[in-house]
Amino acid sequence: MSFFGFGQTAEIDIVLNDGETRKKAEHKTEDGKKDKYFLFYDGETVSGKVNVTLKTPGKRLEHYGIKIEFVGQIDLYYDRGNHHEFVSLVKDLARPGELSQSQTFDFEFTHVEKPYESYTGQNVKLRYFLRATISRRLNDISKEMDIVVQTLCSYPELNSSIKMEVGIEDCLHIEFEYNKSKYHLRDVIVGKIYFLLVRIKIKHMEIDIIKRETTGTGPSVYHENDTIAKYEIMDGAPVKGESIPIRLFLAGYELTPTMRDINKKFSVRYYLNLVLIDEEERRYFKQQEITLWRKGDIVRRSMSQQASIAAQRFEGSNSETPCNRENFCKRLI
Repeated sequence: MSFFGFGQTAEIDIVLNDGETRKKAEHKTEDGKKDKYFLFYDGETVSGKVNVTLKTPGKRLEHYGIKIEFVGQIDLYYDRGNHHEFVSLVKDLARPGELSQSQTFDFEFTHVEKPYESYTGQNVKLRYFLRATISRRLNDISKEMDIVVQTLCSYPELNSSIKMEVGIEDCLHIEFEYNKSKYHLRDVIVGKIYFLLVRIKIKHMEIDIIKRETTGTGPSVYHENDTIAKYEIMDGAPVKGESIPIRLFLAGYELTPTMRDINKKFSVRYYLNLVLIDEEERRYFKQQEITLWRKGDIVRRSMSQQASIAAQRFEGSNSETPCNRENFCKRLI
């Protein structure tokens, strides 16, 4: 409703030039729901049209300029009053004046740098959006349109396997190994667990994928752990000399690439957590950080083919790689 002629007298719509053909990607919103947004990559041009439609034809709309912005922004939920912008581009569409009829304005942001991946977490959100604004004396008219940005990586040249020897003195001694330390988001984790000494009654074993989100700096650092997946390896007591295979498909879980010190505001890291539970419900665990990355859909293989290839590479790896001895963590819950 318009009071004293100060209400909104125009509507804004943002339309991408390639909106009919551009791919969309699902992205989680702040309330936990999923929606689809136009997908972009680093360096891609963002172009389109801003349609300004007058609500009352024939009535003039006075303004102090019309512009469109491309913004990359980080919002920390504990500091909602401040927006941390790492990308801010502006295009002026019209100088101060008046509109006597509905009008369309073209815009183009050429080869826009989009250095980080879109992300919505427990305590932080990184988003990209277009914002068109009609500046007015008392109340601006604006419209925002979010997009999703994904960062693609090439296959890591150095991707060594993880092999460790851990245990509790005179009680438990195991070796575990994973075929590599860096995985793409649709990869398969292949590994083995060897029981060299078992003197406690283990009844259950699982691997958890844990996401650790870190926000803030200095004394204000806050860590949020989220268990993304629980994968049962064994149900029952193992015996000395037993070997348990691991094959975990990542494609079925909601994962993002590893993010380290994004704009000095937050990080997202992933860990494989090996958990053993004995008959007295005591939990023994060991964490190992892994790196996750996103690759393009150039080569598509079925999940069984991926697993077969990963297993072959793992079986053919050097079995004489020396183990690192570490203390095995024990926690009573």
